[in-house]
Amino acid sequence: MKILGLAAPFGHDASAALLIDGKLVAAVEEERFSRKKHAKDQCPAESVRYCLKVAGLTPEDIDAVAFPWNVAALREKRLEYFFRIFPSNPSRAWKKFFRNRQEYRGQACFIEKTLASSGFGGLRPKIHWIEHHMAHAASSFFLSGFREAAVLSIDGGGEIVSTMIGTGQGQSIRKIKEIIAPDSLGNFYSTMTEYLGFEREDGEYKVMGMAPFGDAWKANLDHILWWDDQRKTYRCHDEYVWVPRSKRARLDKVYARKMVDEFGPERQGDELNVPYIHIAASTQKKLEDMTIKLLETYLSGELKKHGQVCFAGGCALNVSLNRVLLKHPLVKRLWVQPASHDAGGSLGAAVYVAAQNGERIEPMEHAYYGPEYSPSEIEAVLRSSGFAFEKSGDICEKASSLLAEGKIVGWFQGRMEWGPRALGNRSILGNPKVRGTNDRINAIIKFREKWRPFCPSILKEHAAEILGTDHPSPFMTLAFEVAHEWRERIPEAVHIDGTCRPQIVEERLNPRYYRLIKLFQQKAGVPVVINTSLNRRGEAMVCSPQDAILMFKESGLEYLAIGDYLVKK
Repeated sequence: MKILGLAAPFGHDASAALLIDGKLVAAVEEERFSRKKHAKDQCPAESVRYCLKVAGLTPEDIDAVAFPWNVAALREKRLEYFFRIFPSNPSRAWKKFFRNRQEYRGQACFIEKTLASSGFGGLRPKIHWIEHHMAHAASSFFLSGFREAAVLSIDGGGEIVSTMIGTGQGQSIRKIKEIIAPDSLGNFYSTMTEYLGFEREDGEYKVMGMAPFGDAWKANLDHILWWDDQRKTYRCHDEYVWVPRSKRARLDKVYARKMVDEFGPERQGDELNVPYIHIAASTQKKLEDMTIKLLETYLSGELKKHGQVCFAGGCALNVSLNRVLLKHPLVKRLWVQPASHDAGGSLGAAVYVAAQNGERIEPMEHAYYGPEYSPSEIEAVLRSSGFAFEKSGDICEKASSLLAEGKIVGWFQGRMEWGPRALGNRSILGNPKVRGTNDRINAIIKFREKWRPFCPSILKEHAAEILGTDHPSPFMTLAFEVAHEWRERIPEAVHIDGTCRPQIVEERLNPRYYRLIKLFQQKAGVPVVINTSLNRRGEAMVCSPQDAILMFKESGLEYLAIGDYLVKK
């Protein structure tokens, strides 16, 4: 089957993915085309057109459309939601109970608009409505290559459910436990993200990066999020988490006035200061503790059999949480979908439909499913850019020499990455040995907070020595402690807590990027480069040569290796 997945149902992170006979052919987020981060209130029309183009298909060829939302799931849980939320928010309870048809019409309109805007005309393939968390779970389990695994999906919320726990085996996923909103680890973390001065649904990773600077024991959040032994679930306090407008400190934020009364005003600026670093640390620890309780309560028996976990949903992008999961004695292998946030729902919905139809799903080994550009397309953009450029006979040799000299290099190659992590095709690269490199990238290129860490790309054959484990990590979705003898050798790739979020690079999956790092190793003595996304603060990751040149022009980046060309200021 040719299955087109669309997302997202909640007004942000629109995307499309195309599966042909169980093989992922294309996947891309709309923000990369629109240049509007998270593509808020946009339909993924350009993403659909791209997927069809790269596969050489027309709308007539599509057998099915899959969408990660299902009104039946909403109706199934609405009574439970009603009684849970009514005491604190009767208006929200009534709306969710009685407006199911309106919600369905809104989602159907989104699909209709997307198809109409992407060339389908009057064609309407069969639409498969997939439960939101089932789509997340499918995006992880069915693409992991595991025959059986424990499955976790945790985010802000789907139709009503915020957390789904289950097991995967063969072509099926079985639910064990569902937790409904307003009890939501995702909403808790997003609420704290806003209080800490960042944008929700975007700045959660900044809270994670801030947490190691603080002490979790110096900020008590037990009254905001706790474990309920009787119900065997976590609970959120409705007076603090994602509160209604009448209880908010600011109308445009979801945290409560109570929080300001207890902890002080919302954090401002880019500095690390007290008490906010401690609140960040406590927020992170709460997420970790609750997730481990869920795992131990509902998945211990399953994990004793095989030790394999598949994880998706927005919270799965929290690499510090994933490190805690992977360190748990019950867990031997952890596979995290690289687009675990709502953009990944398009892929998950499509994969779920394929599995239900008995198709063999090809495991996902890399994330290079976005657009690529020909040498002639790149050269045409460079000729009109006004910058000096030269065609190199060996761009890897040229770029590796610059990195060895301590230069910072933009790296634009091949197909763009799927998901929010730069994995060596739309990257800014630096020398991890040269102290101050991070500060330079943050200050004059990314224009972001100076305390933000960077990730290393590591050659596979050296990863176990550096990380102390041979666990796969191709997508920068996991964090590991760096071996002590390596912390001084690659200081700019190690966070304050001694960890890093690595991409382990295999030659067969990205030969050009692998060769660049190999040549750098020969010159600098370490098989590691700093790797961060090719964009500036608040922008979507670069997609096209035009995007790359604009970013190059408006930042302090001095060198850009784009295809076989080197651009310099």
